[in-house]
Parts: sequence; C-alpha cells; structure tokens
Amino acid sequence: MPAVVVVGSQWGDEGKGKATDQLGERVDYVVKFNGGNNAGHTVVIDGETYALHLLPSGILTPGVTPVIGNGVVVDLEVLFQELDALSERGVDVSKLRVSASAHVIPSYNRTLDRVSERFLGSRQIGTTGRGIGPTYADKMSRVGIRIQDLFDASILRQKVEGALENKNSLLVKVYNRRAVDVDAVTEELLSYAERVRPMVVDCSLELNRALDEGKTVLFEAGQATMLDVDHGTYPFVTSSSATAAGACTGSGVGPTRIDRVIGVIKAYTTRVGEGPFPTELDNEDGERLRQAGGEFGVTTGRPRRTGWYDAVIARYAARVNGLTDFVMTKLDVLSGYEEIPVCVAYEVDGERVDEMPDSQTAFHHAKPIYEMRPGWSEDISEARTFEELPARAREYVEYLEDISNCRISAIGVGPGRHATIVRHDLLD
Repeated sequence: MPAVVVVGSQWGDEGKGKATDQLGERVDYVVKFNGGNNAGHTVVIDGETYALHLLPSGILTPGVTPVIGNGVVVDLEVLFQELDALSERGVDVSKLRVSASAHVIPSYNRTLDRVSERFLGSRQIGTTGRGIGPTYADKMSRVGIRIQDLFDASILRQKVEGALENKNSLLVKVYNRRAVDVDAVTEELLSYAERVRPMVVDCSLELNRALDEGKTVLFEAGQATMLDVDHGTYPFVTSSSATAAGACTGSGVGPTRIDRVIGVIKAYTTRVGEGPFPTELDNEDGERLRQAGGEFGVTTGRPRRTGWYDAVIARYAARVNGLTDFVMTKLDVLSGYEEIPVCVAYEVDGERVDEMPDSQTAFHHAKPIYEMRPGWSEDISEARTFEELPARAREYVEYLEDISNCRISAIGVGPGRHATIVRHDLLD
C-alpha cells in the first residue's frame, strides 16, 4: 500500500496525530501537506506526551522521513523552536525535509491576522492569530515569500518590499498601527536561511521517486474536512485544502498514486472557533465530554465546543474525501452514559434533511434529529480486540458504521500509542 492519505472527518482535533503515528511505524515517509502551526497534534508515546504544531507526526518515529510539503505555510521561528524542543527530549530530527516551494509566514502577517480579527468584532472567524490566513492570501495574490526565496537576498528584499507596499497602507491608515520596516523583515528571514538550507528539497521529486521505489508514503492533513476552504462551513474555515484532494496539490504527487484514504473521526463531535455546530451541547453533558475527553486545543489551549456524533457530517466526509476507512477515536470517553444520542439527520425549515445542506443558511438553522443508543458502564481502555468490548459498545460502533457509509477499521480506546483496536488492516 504505497500511498495513504489521513484526513480529519469533522472540525479537527479528531486524533489524526495518533492515527498517523501508529501508521508511521510501518511507512517510510510522513508528509504534512496543508496548514501551518495552527493545526496541533498530541501524541502519547510510553507515557510521554508530545504536542506538535507545525511538524509532521512522523518526526517521532525512528526510520521515518518527515516532510513539510509545498501546501504548508511555515513559521520559521516556530519550526526551529519545535525542532529544538524535540531534540532536547532525545528525538532525532535530522531527517526532516522541507519543500522549497512552501510559503513562509512573515512577521507582518501575524500582525495583520491579529488586528484584522479584532477589527471584525462580532463577525470574528476565530482564527489562531498566527498569520496563516494572510499568508495563504499572499500566496493566491502572488505576493508570497517561499522557502527558496531565503537563498537570494536581493530577490527576498524585493518580495518583502512588494508585499509591504499595500500592507503598510492598511496597517497605518485602517488599523492605526506602525508601518513595518522592509529591511528588518528581510534580515529576520535571512537569519534562518543557513539553518533551513540542508532540509530543503524538491518535495514532488523526492516523494514520487520514493513511490517509484515501492516505499510507503503517508500524507497527513492538518485541520479537517469541515474546515476545508472549499468544502467546509465557509467562512468559518481554515485557509487551506484540508480534504484528501489537498494531499496532491500540497505535495506534488498525482491523484492516481493515492491508494487509500483514511478519515479520522471521534465517537462524538467537537469544534474550535466560531461557526454553526448542529449537535453542540451547551450544558452539563457538553462539559462532561470536554473534561473526560481533554477537549482543549493543543496549539491555543482554548476549550473545544462539544456535541454528540453527527452522522450527516460523517457521510459528507466519506463522500468528499472518497474515504476507504474510518479510524474512530475516543470511544472510551463515552463509557458511563446510560443512553447516547446520535444525530442521524437534520430538520431544516420543518423538513427532514439526510445529507449536508447545500447552503450556509440552511446549515446554520439545522436542528439535529437524534436516535438514542444504549450506553455502557464498563471501562474499555484495556480492550485490544473488538470482541473484548462490551456488547453495547460494539453495537454502537456497528451502528455508526452502518449510518456513516464507511467501514470503521480502527477504534481508539485511550490516549496511548497502542490503545487501539484494529478491525481491518489500514495498510493491507
């Protein structure tokens, strides 16, 4: 199974890092193909917790080559902070590769991100303020700065100057801020050039050669399907392609080379930031899920919004990603509930809707239609086979599998690396 894509199937924070880490023990490359340091992963190995923000999860697995693809936007300060922190903990980070075509997050875009979000007031999107959106906007406006630009001081300065021509006017005249100095930004970016140079590669060429040699490449999405800039709950989305198709544009590997697409999904639902969320629980049940599941952002520490499992979203994710498998995480969090509601459809303007509404207005007004499933009281964290789960837990998984239009091939029952039940081999 040479090329596998792992994507989030809800609004992020589903546990993609753990799923990628587990698969990483059997692959040669792990490629992050979208997002930036706004897409944190938590991985627990032998009781040690690692919080990754920009780096691919594969950096924690010996023998794996981790790659930051061209679809990622890179904050160089954060990159080296993460590398240094992992090195101090004994992790070998020497194999990291960074695409020459990946865009850099300059300091002025972090400033713009924060002030523009505050300027929106009640219409805020809920960004992390890390300059991700403005950097993707620069990319599409063709005023972005790429990793390869760091190695030509003259070109770099010209590009910074061109980008700041409009941005300084905006900062000064609209946001009442100081203008950004071209030389200061250029010097800061150049200070990273020699350290990053040994990591820089032609991402497309290296990955395609690896596939030609029969090596296994795993593509790891940041964010998730419902945050995808095209297919998510726009405008409350991220600025990149977080669905499976983004693996191709964000790495330079063609779609005919992808063999399997795995969607990671929680046994319930969470999201961070603003925007509609049909099954959200603003009550004791929501807080119970938040505390039991540790639902606080890896990158921001923000408490996540919580809700019951939404099969409408699961079916949508299966469709737009072309999923072959689901990996379900955090089933253990549901232990102790007498009954568990599952959203099977929506009510929109008095009518039942079984598929994702095709307008923002309809989705905003969607009300969940629930079916109740019997819960279980047993601790399932030590289960390692499907048969070891309580009967009602098995029934819950089989029910979700049936209504989500995709098989559930693995089930997470705890935070540890091996606290997973495998029903079908994800790389076979």
